[in-house]
Amino acid sequence: MVKHIVLYTLKEGVDKEEAVRLIASVLEPLVGRIPGLLHLEIRRAFQGMDYALYSEFENSQALKEYAVHPLHLQAKEHFWHLLDSRVAADYEY
Repeated sequence: MVKHIVLYTLKEGVDKEEAVRLIASVLEPLVGRIPGLLHLEIRRAFQGMDYALYSEFENSQALKEYAVHPLHLQAKEHFWHLLDSRVAADYEY
């Protein structure tokens, strides 16, 4: 299994609470709809970055396929313009 963790900052002037709710509402429902995506959660961070994405995948191939899956790409269209920066880490467990 693979854990995928991403920390994000939002652009200046973005309502952070509203943005995190929006992002969670379009990404979290992808569990069960994209093969190999086992768990995904979005939470507002209280120190450093604005929010965190935590997800689990069956394997590294499932993570690669998730990145280009049409449902994932469609979901990103709703919020990608709100993002300023991101830092990601993936590891097997």
